[in-house]
Amino acid sequence: MELQKELGLLEVFCIASGAMISSGLFILPGIAYGYGGPVIVLSYFIAGLLAMTGMLSIAEMATAMPKAGGEYFFITRGMGPAVGTISGLLSWFSLSLKSAFALIGMAAFTTIVFPNIDIKIIAISLTFVFMFINILGVKESGRFQVVLVLSLLGLMAVYLFIGLPKANLDNFQPFIPHGPGSIFASAGFVFTAYGGLLYIGSVAEEVKNPNRVIPLGLIISLLIVSILYTLMVFVTVGVLPGDELSGSLTPISDGARAVMGKPGFIVLSIAAILAFVSTANGGLLTASRYPMSLGRDGLMPHILSKVSKKYRTPVISIIITTIFLIIFLLLDLEILVKAVSTTVILTNILSCLALIVIRESRLQNYRPVFKCPLYPYIQIIGIIGFIILLFEMGISSILITSIVVTAGFFTYWFYGRIRTDREYALLYLVERMTSKEITSYNLETELKEIIRHRDNIQEDHFDKVVNNAHILDIRGTPVLEEFFQIAAEEVQKDLKLSAEEVYDALIARERENSTVLNDKLAVPHLIVPGEGTFTILIARCRKGIIFSEKNNEIKTVFIIAGSRDQRTFHLRALAAIAQIFNDPTFMSKWMDATSKEALRDAVFLANRNRDTYFAKGSKPQNLKIT
Repeated sequence: MELQKELGLLEVFCIASGAMISSGLFILPGIAYGYGGPVIVLSYFIAGLLAMTGMLSIAEMATAMPKAGGEYFFITRGMGPAVGTISGLLSWFSLSLKSAFALIGMAAFTTIVFPNIDIKIIAISLTFVFMFINILGVKESGRFQVVLVLSLLGLMAVYLFIGLPKANLDNFQPFIPHGPGSIFASAGFVFTAYGGLLYIGSVAEEVKNPNRVIPLGLIISLLIVSILYTLMVFVTVGVLPGDELSGSLTPISDGARAVMGKPGFIVLSIAAILAFVSTANGGLLTASRYPMSLGRDGLMPHILSKVSKKYRTPVISIIITTIFLIIFLLLDLEILVKAVSTTVILTNILSCLALIVIRESRLQNYRPVFKCPLYPYIQIIGIIGFIILLFEMGISSILITSIVVTAGFFTYWFYGRIRTDREYALLYLVERMTSKEITSYNLETELKEIIRHRDNIQEDHFDKVVNNAHILDIRGTPVLEEFFQIAAEEVQKDLKLSAEEVYDALIARERENSTVLNDKLAVPHLIVPGEGTFTILIARCRKGIIFSEKNNEIKTVFIIAGSRDQRTFHLRALAAIAQIFNDPTFMSKWMDATSKEALRDAVFLANRNRDTYFAKGSKPQNLKIT
């Protein structure tokens, strides 16, 4: 069962922003200050720039493949199920860990108001509340997120408005007290603050109009949040003495108290609690989609992919993720932070690599609406930067990396390997480089189905004819007579005529009036005896068919043949072909196609209006093909 499309631009923005504005801002600056000092302002900015490389990669792939599981789905289709399993577990753990981190942060703030209540009891109780909200539906969860985030942004704006004029620049001296290496060590430590960008890819299947909403929502959220992070940390460093800020678990609230007194501390503490609630809710919402996708692909038990008929949500996956989240609440805070940052960094590395592999494999049916600018330089810079962050974070991050990668590999080897034989883009890349056929077009077929669902393509009669059409890929440079002989042999059974009769009809039609429409396209069309007969033959010739001395490089031919009672559809087919050939991307897809099925897909997926092109029974208008 498909998930419900309920999320618009505002929900996407609020899910991503709410997931980022939480512990990464309201707790981490105090801990990070101990690592780097005032330079953490720059560290947050650098982390945001690196997050942009992964975000742009995810945004492109999400518009091409808006499926639950986000970057796990993209990485699996790009680099294979082994790497995909590792990626899926990384994302699942990172988002669950981030939610646990938010719950711990929230508990730390609530103890200020209610010092006698056990932190873990509060965190676990809220975990169950979020679980039930997410089970009820993504729309309800999304609305809850919007209210939280808009309230949060308003409170943050108040802090910046009052605090910026009071920032003391002397607090930034010395700016880099622990050496240049601390800039990247701090950037790696706070990178968890940008982990919310991964959230949107995981709910892409539930986004309305994903082609526009996903990239726009991600770009706006990263832009706004990275600016807010930098300014909020700048104000906090500027208004608090270093010894007070270092190690504080409530740094932003402490900064608010310094500029606005106790009311400021209370207001920003409320903002922090809203942020933690937002991240915990959004984290559970999106993290639960990863085991669901792994279950769909056979890499984890299929029961995890079950979608509730009543609520249209993955109930089992949500419950399992809730259990993991509660377990993570028991981890030490600093280990938890490093674990989150490490897994988020690794996921971004794999996302950048996946985009490079998918692009270079030249999959015909990989058709993103949004394309990452400056490819592949953005991805290369991101990969190098992420690797530097991992090493600067120290041995603990490398150890966490090794554990998670090993766990993912063992999960695939002992469970998923014997249950899936899915094709992936890396195989197509190897095939392209070696000129050896090692794929069976399964991935292209899957991408075709994704595009149909993404663009809400409702098959019309022409589509059904194309799906059963004869496809020819002609070698060499045949003359007209040679091509018509081949075509006549192909379609004779459909028309209940002999090959000679079909050939003679095609030659006679061509002599009566040329069917060449431009220097690359010809559309021979015939009326044949009988009733209820209609067929199409579609042919490509890379070197060109010689129709005449003037038209000697015809690379595309649609032969349409039908009985007189099919005249109306005959005209509709001509109209559809006109639209297909006017699609500016069609010829490049057509000429690059590597198989007959790829040729069929180039026709099927070409941009055309499947609504009534002209009223039933009327004649087509404006069939000019440019």
